[in-house]
Amino acid sequence: IQTPPAQRLSVKTFVKPWSKDTIKKAIKEEISRKGQVYYLHNRVETIETAKKLLEDLLPKAKFGVIHGRMEEKNLVKTMEDFQNKKIDVLIATTIIENGLDLPNVNTLIAADATKLGLSQAYQIRGRIGRSYIQAFAYFLYGGNISGLAKERLQALKEAEELGSGYRIALKDLEIRGAGNILGKEQSGN
Repeated sequence: IQTPPAQRLSVKTFVKPWSKDTIKKAIKEEISRKGQVYYLHNRVETIETAKKLLEDLLPKAKFGVIHGRMEEKNLVKTMEDFQNKKIDVLIATTIIENGLDLPNVNTLIAADATKLGLSQAYQIRGRIGRSYIQAFAYFLYGGNISGLAKERLQALKEAEELGSGYRIALKDLEIRGAGNILGKEQSGN
């Protein structure tokens, strides 16, 4: 008897207020199943502060940091360490949206998801769930959340199933508008 090939699962998506408890629980659960985590902190100036906070929350976990202003050799070394599972949690800027395919990374925590556009958040969520293991994405927000940010995050939550990119693109177009694609400003005279 042949068993059917495993099916990829959609990424379970949560939109929640920023909370140390949520972050700690999500990371502990992923590490307990021998997986790895992307922690998106999209401010280079404070990324080391984010690392310190996470180290204080989870002293036994191993953390690494990457961002676009790093020297290339340090960036490559950190990514190799992450790929070789010497790092449990990679604290990163949106540099992670650029085509990384690491099947062991199945949890994403976006620390301030209100700063992401809908398509960008969808692209970053696509960096996890690259295998047949259930993946989890946590889009966290702090304080008051604007109507547009709430609409973007809600659209992301509603587009959990595989292949929902087209729906995301339509919703992004609806939220941001089409712009002036055919106008003089875009195409010249």
